Amino acid sequence: MEKFNELLDNANSILAEFEKFKELGLIPKSGDFYPAGVHYPPITMYENINQDQFYRDYSPIKKGEYDIYVHIPFCRRRCVFCHYPSLYAAKDHVKDRYLDYLSKEIDLYTDYVVKQKIHARTILIGGGTPTDLSPEQLRKFLKYFTEKINTESNIQFNYDIDPSTITGEDGIERLKIMKEFGVDRLTIGVQSFNDHILKKMNRDHDRHIAFESVENSMKYGFQTNIEFIFGYPGQDIQAWYEDMKCAVDTGVDEIQMYRLKTLPYGDQEGIINKIKQQHPERLPSNEEAMLMKKIAIDYLAENGYHENLRRVFTKSKKFISKYAYNQCCILQEEIGFGLTAFGSLKDRFYLNTQNFDEYYRKIDNDELPINRGIIRSRDEQERWAIILPLKNYWINRKIFNNRCGAQISEQHMKKLNALEKAGLLKIEDKKIELTKLGAFFADEVVTQFSDKKYLPYAESEYAHGELSPYQV
Repeated sequence: MEKFNELLDNANSILAEFEKFKELGLIPKSGDFYPAGVHYPPITMYENINQDQFYRDYSPIKKGEYDIYVHIPFCRRRCVFCHYPSLYAAKDHVKDRYLDYLSKEIDLYTDYVVKQKIHARTILIGGGTPTDLSPEQLRKFLKYFTEKINTESNIQFNYDIDPSTITGEDGIERLKIMKEFGVDRLTIGVQSFNDHILKKMNRDHDRHIAFESVENSMKYGFQTNIEFIFGYPGQDIQAWYEDMKCAVDTGVDEIQMYRLKTLPYGDQEGIINKIKQQHPERLPSNEEAMLMKKIAIDYLAENGYHENLRRVFTKSKKFISKYAYNQCCILQEEIGFGLTAFGSLKDRFYLNTQNFDEYYRKIDNDELPINRGIIRSRDEQERWAIILPLKNYWINRKIFNNRCGAQISEQHMKKLNALEKAGLLKIEDKKIELTKLGAFFADEVVTQFSDKKYLPYAESEYAHGELSPYQV
């Protein structure tokens, strides 16, 4: 309790900064939160496009080297906080059909776009719950995937995991199969070690299963990352601190935390948004969420975990997700397969359909299941090349110049200078990076560089200060 009180006392200083930046227009008057800096424009705001429109004038990478994402849209149950479409408690024949079509999609992409075997730089298999497959189905998928995609290089092969899928007899079998096919890094969606909070989230595990899953992952030699949500209904500051204590005690390689996202960021509005609209009093206040975040950052740092990517705390930079680093920090090209999967290419971005019937129909017609996307204009390209790396790491000015064909424009340098004056970032000859204070408010800082049509809140929601995102 003494350590908690000490951390809480120190964390209170962030509330003054929080209020100051509301007055300056950086943060909405309500203090509300919208995640930024993973995609630009936001993933819910792309217009319809087909494969021919999207790939017109696109030149694939000569060596066929891409980071790869694969989406498996199945879960045992629907989590209250999730905004992604999925099938829940699906029968094996439904999963088998999807896996068959996923295999066909990889072939279509190889033939239509790359025209050679794809070489993976890094791989992320996500969902949904990508281990919500029987061991036999998991083996089937990994067998054809590693035959169709060259994974022989020294790559990082990531899997997103729900705790209950790597415990028990089948869970151990899944771990062995993943290891056999080269998977070396697991991100376990613990979300909380508190049974009361897990029940409110409608998670398919309790604290004992969560701990067991972490132990199993480490026992079988996987680099292990565990992730948590803060600011959840029913969660108080001390309960969150206890979660961080438990996380540190596991000794994992990486600890990741997210603030609860109530506004949809995917193709299915989460139940959590309705809860917020109908019962806003159930959620911790914005001030409490700020304290949770600050306590976690300070406590993790005291125990050797430092923020080497945004919201990602590791004891060494070697433990970070190379997939995330490549996509969000140095803006490498990435392709995605499966329902709602996305691809981020040098000057464009696509999303696959969120509808199972459309996904199957397009593939039956020898068509890629793309249905939304953007080919970025010069202005959109520059905003993208500022927002993603500034939020997640820093802007390497050489990489920016290479991706945009020019230096940062005067329009954006004006904003960067204002943010530097406010103590939120520092501008150097070779890089531009957030200060410690800027990193704390990273989502709000990078929102400054969004086009007005993509801003999450109306102009009236911001004070007319010099840091309002509506200021030119």
